[in-house]
Amino acid sequence: MIAILKRINQLAQKSKEVGLTEIEKTEQTDLRKEYLQIFRGSIKSILLNATIYDPHGDDITPEKLKKEQAQIVQQ
Repeated sequence: MIAILKRINQLAQKSKEVGLTEIEKTEQTDLRKEYLQIFRGSIKSILLNATIYDPHGDDITPEKLKKEQAQIVQQ
């Protein structure tokens, strides 16, 4: 993922300085999509392993999240 970010930043810098070719613009778009997919996957993974508690120590994890967590356990 770090390599993807480095390349995205390189292309962004080049875009500001001299502009990008059509191939580079396509590469930039593809890299951004790939990065977002990885990022969203990691956030989803974190959330699926989370339990939410209120200040009194009661579990207030939303039912939708509990159902998704249960589906993963069953697999």
